[in-house]
Amino acid sequence: MEQFNFPKCQKCKTGDLVPLSDFGSQGAPITYKAWVCTNPDCGFNLKIRNGDVYINEPIMSGALHSSRSR
Repeated sequence: MEQFNFPKCQKCKTGDLVPLSDFGSQGAPITYKAWVCTNPDCGFNLKIRNGDVYINEPIMSGALHSSRSR
């Protein structure tokens, strides 16, 4: 298995920043759409949406999200 070294979070200095990917509205993959801190007490996140960068948006549980049928 491949090992990655992720950068340390500059906000809390204890968690790592890990990349998250997503799919666009047309289904194209968007690699590294967001970076989030692995420390749940920190909550730092950096997201790209429509070419704009958003920092520290509220994080919501994905448990309430209903998946789309394809």
